[in-house]
Amino acid sequence: MARDLTGSVRAFAAAHGGAEGHLAYLGARGYRLVLVGQDGAWGDLVAPGREELAEAAARAGVELREELSGDLAGRMRTGSYEWRRMAGSQLTGARG
Repeated sequence: MARDLTGSVRAFAAAHGGAEGHLAYLGARGYRLVLVGQDGAWGDLVAPGREELAEAAARAGVELREELSGDLAGRMRTGSYEWRRMAGSQLTGARG
């Protein structure tokens, strides 16, 4: 699984001029690796174990940050898709 994740992380970084990441615990679902490209694009991957995601990031040459704050979070661009989803969940109670 780590090899598949590594390929995904590498592809994201290559498409966005490099990337940095942050690992977050999701509870029973596992961990989430949030990737932020140098161009402001962002995405995420979810896996059962933290180690799998950390290994994939390391193999892909993506530095992991302790926190998703400051310049890393400030670089994230939010597109119309995200705004529609956020507004939909707040205004209509829609899920997922």
